[in-house]
Amino acid sequence: MPYICLLLSGAALLANGLATLGHVPRRDAAALNLLVGGTQLLLGVVYVAAAGNAPAPLLTAAGMFLFGATYLYSGLDVLLALGSRGLGWFCGLVAFCGALLAAAWLGTDPLLAVLWVCWSVLWGLLFACLALGAVRLEQFTGWALVLAAPASATVPALLGLAGFWPDSPTAAWAAALLGATLFAAARAMARRGPKVPRRANTGDPAPAR
Repeated sequence: MPYICLLLSGAALLANGLATLGHVPRRDAAALNLLVGGTQLLLGVVYVAAAGNAPAPLLTAAGMFLFGATYLYSGLDVLLALGSRGLGWFCGLVAFCGALLAAAWLGTDPLLAVLWVCWSVLWGLLFACLALGAVRLEQFTGWALVLAAPASATVPALLGLAGFWPDSPTAAWAAALLGATLFAAARAMARRGPKVPRRANTGDPAPAR
């Protein structure tokens, strides 16, 4: 179930990145967020009920709930025109929790620890954009979401589902290097790309503030 949640996250991250860049209406991405978030929360409850109170399953479930709650909140934020500031502060909290989860997984699953660092950076960027109003980071955030979606979610999920999850330090270092390269590429593309108005697409709600 964790790998299924991760696979769904790849789709949601990609849709949210494209929406941030202005290539997909935000209401379309919001609908997907509601679907993915609700599914992940449901799977998280089932997973906890079956796994018991062992530390590793509980840490895994915590991650499932963090992702699920973020997507659900994000979808409701757009569809109900809540204004995004509360969502931004929530993303800041999740970024902090993600850093703690990265530290918790470092000794037993270094690749997962690296992935949590990547996801914490993404949540941190969303915090800066939504809570602090750092509009200049929106293009960078959008490209980071688009590039990180397959690398940090889709491909690892498929590896896990196929039974080939790499748990060696070498794999973790390779993932860290790839992540740094992708964030650098996102920054470069943000500087070169056209500036798309944040809510220019048909189907997007009017700004709440």
